[in-house]
Amino acid sequence: MQMTKQQIIESFDPSQPGLADATIFGLPFSAEQSEIIIIPVPWEVTVSYGAGASDGPEAILDASYQVDLNHQDFPELWKLGVYYADIPSEWKKNSDKYKDLAQPIIEMLETGEAIETYPALEEDLAKINKVCRELHTQVKEKVLYWINQGKKVVLLGGDHSTPLGYYEALATKHDNFGILHLDAHMDLRIAYEGFTYSHASIMYNALQIPQISKIVQVGIRDFCEQEVDVVQKSKQRVIVHTDSDIKKQMFEGKTWQQQCDEIINQLPQKVCISFDIDGMYPWYCPNTGTPVPGGFSFEQATYLFNKLMNSGKEIIGFDLVEVAPGENDDWDGNVGARMLFHMCGVLAKNNGLHTGKPIVF
Repeated sequence: MQMTKQQIIESFDPSQPGLADATIFGLPFSAEQSEIIIIPVPWEVTVSYGAGASDGPEAILDASYQVDLNHQDFPELWKLGVYYADIPSEWKKNSDKYKDLAQPIIEMLETGEAIETYPALEEDLAKINKVCRELHTQVKEKVLYWINQGKKVVLLGGDHSTPLGYYEALATKHDNFGILHLDAHMDLRIAYEGFTYSHASIMYNALQIPQISKIVQVGIRDFCEQEVDVVQKSKQRVIVHTDSDIKKQMFEGKTWQQQCDEIINQLPQKVCISFDIDGMYPWYCPNTGTPVPGGFSFEQATYLFNKLMNSGKEIIGFDLVEVAPGENDDWDGNVGARMLFHMCGVLAKNNGLHTGKPIVF
C-alpha cells in the first residue's frame, strides 16, 4: 500500500543526502504529492554564441541532490514537495537537430548576405520557426495541465526562448500580469537573425501577449539600437533598470533596499519572475552562453525576490534559464540549483503555503 504524504514526511530524514533515485533535491514525493512542479525545457535551437543551455536542466537536477534542505528562509519548504516533471524525449532531440540546422543560417547572416539568395537556407529557417512554435504550444499545454491540477508550476530552461509557452499559459489564467525580468540583456530584438523565437527575442514576443501589461527589467548592460527603440515606443510598458544606473545610484548613496522598493512598485499586482542567470556576476555562471561584465550578486537577487514575496503582490510563477554546465565542473549547476530552491520558497510562501519560520541565529 502506498504511503501517505504525511507518512513519507515522518520517515524521511532531511539531514541526510537527497535520495539519488528520487525527484529533484532528492525529495521522496510523487507529482501528485508535490505542490510545485518543475517543467524542464532542454532547448537552445537559436543559440548564436556559447552553447550548453539545453543541458542546464539536467545539470541543475544533478546538483540539486547536494542542496541542504534546511533553507534559512524556508526550512520546511521541502515538505511541500517539488517535483521534476517528465517531458517528451523529442524536446532535447529536436533541440540538437535544429540547432545544427540553424548554424549555417547564422554563419551566412554574419557575412552580411541576404537569406533570400539561399533558398535552401530560407526553407530551413521556416522549418526552425515552425518547430519552435510547436515547442511553445507543447509547453503551454503541459503547464496548463499541471495548473489545472492545482499545482504551482515553474519553467526551467534551456535558453531564454523557452518560457514563451509558459507565459501564454499564464495569460489564459490571468487577465493582467507583469514580468520582473532579471538579465544582462533586454531580449527585445525582433526576430533576431531571422528566428522568430530567438532567445534574444523573448521579451519582444512576450509584449505580443496582451495580458502582459508591464515588463520591468533589472541588471541590463547589453542592448542594441532596435531594442532601445522598442522600449521608447512601448509607452512605459517596459521599464529598464540598467546595471550602470543601479551601480551609479548605489555609489551615490541610494541603497539596494530603496531600489528594490522602486522596482517592485513599478510592477502590477500579479507578477511572473523571469531570471536569466547571466544577470548575475559572471563568476556565478562562467559557462552561460552570452556573459557580460558587471551584474548583481546571488544575495542581491534573493533579497529582491524576498522583498517582492512580502510586498503584497501575487507571484504567479517564475522561470530560470540560461544555466549552462562547464566541461570540468558543476559550479553553474550548483548555483542554478540553489537559486531554484530559493525561488521555489519565494513562490510557495507568497502563495500562502507553509514553508516554516525563518531560522534566526
